[in-house]
Amino acid sequence: MELYNFCRSSASYRVRIALALKGLPYDYKPVHLTRNEQFTESYAAVSAARLVPLLRDGDAVFTQSLAIIEYLDETHPEPPLLPPDAAGRARVRALALDIACEIHPLNNLRVLRYLVRELKLGDDEKNRWYRHWVETGLEVIERQLVARPSTYCHGDQPGLADCLLVPQIFNARRQNCRLEHVPQVMRVFEACMKLDAFERSRPEHCPDFD
Repeated sequence: MELYNFCRSSASYRVRIALALKGLPYDYKPVHLTRNEQFTESYAAVSAARLVPLLRDGDAVFTQSLAIIEYLDETHPEPPLLPPDAAGRARVRALALDIACEIHPLNNLRVLRYLVRELKLGDDEKNRWYRHWVETGLEVIERQLVARPSTYCHGDQPGLADCLLVPQIFNARRQNCRLEHVPQVMRVFEACMKLDAFERSRPEHCPDFD
C-alpha cells in the first residue's frame, strides 16, 4: 500500500493512526500542502480532487479519510475500529462525522487561505475564526463523552472516532485553542497518546516533517 499524505494534515493523520492500529505497512508518499505540491501535474494525475490523503492498494485508489479507514477496517478486520452492534457503529460514526464534517472543514488550509487572500482577514481575525469553530465543535464531542463515559471515545478499545479526535486536538493545540472546557475530550486524548500506534503516527515522526 501507498499513502499519499502530508505530516500536518489532520485527515492524513487519521489514516496513519488507523494503519498503525491495524499494524499495516505502507509506503509513505509525502505531498507538502504548504508548498502547493498537491497542485502539481504528477499529483493531479493521481488525485482528481488534489487533496490528501490518498491510499493506493494494488490497482485500487481511495480518497477521503473516513472512506479509507472504513476500507481498511473491512479488508483487515482485526483489530476492529467499529463496534459489533449497529447502535454502537452509528454512535462512533456520528462522533467521527462531528469532527470530520462540523469542525475540520471550517478550519482546514483551503478555508484559511480563502479568508486571508480573498476576504482579506488579518491574522487575528483568522485565528479568532479558527478557535471559535474548534472550541465550540469540541463542546459537542464533550457532551457526548460525558453522557456515555468510557476509556476511549466508545468503549475500552480505540476506534474510528479516536482516529479523528487525536489529530483535531493536535491542531487545536498548535493554534492555541482553549481546551480546559472539554476535560472528557482531553482525558480520552491522553488515553490514546499512551498507545504506540498514536504516538508513532504524530506529525513530528513523519519523514516530511519540518
